[in-house]
Amino acid sequence: MMEDKKLAIIATKGSLDWAYPPFILASTASALGYETQIFFPFYGLQLLKKKLALEVTPLGNPGMPMPMGMDKWFPVLGMALPGMQSMMTAMMKKKMKDKGVASVEELRDLCQEAEVKLIACQMTVDLFDMDHADFIDGVEYAGAAAFFEFAGQSDICLYI
Repeated sequence: MMEDKKLAIIATKGSLDWAYPPFILASTASALGYETQIFFPFYGLQLLKKKLALEVTPLGNPGMPMPMGMDKWFPVLGMALPGMQSMMTAMMKKKMKDKGVASVEELRDLCQEAEVKLIACQMTVDLFDMDHADFIDGVEYAGAAAFFEFAGQSDICLYI
């Protein structure tokens, strides 16, 4: 087992497709013996809410595989049509369920069980007048300076 390895992750996005990488990487690192922290500033805070209302962001995401080869023939501007984001979210959720992919909630719980520190950016919470009661239990609240202390000692630091 590795000694004193540390992974610091900054999770900046609050969409369904961007919720998976920080939780998958953090839970894997923790299982490999890394001390792990995820810092959630701005839109990343959406990932810590008790009630998740995450959607896929097909617009501006050219790497997203599309059903029926839509990425080859459907105009990018079409992604801005009303209802497209909801439709793509429903399709993504169904595909994940069909493939047996864990939910964001399950991955988040796994991280907490593995003692990954989930840190909400206190400045962002204050800026957007968010209520601590809206967030899951076990979240810590700190500023960037506190996270940088850990990140500065980390072996790996990821910005997602």
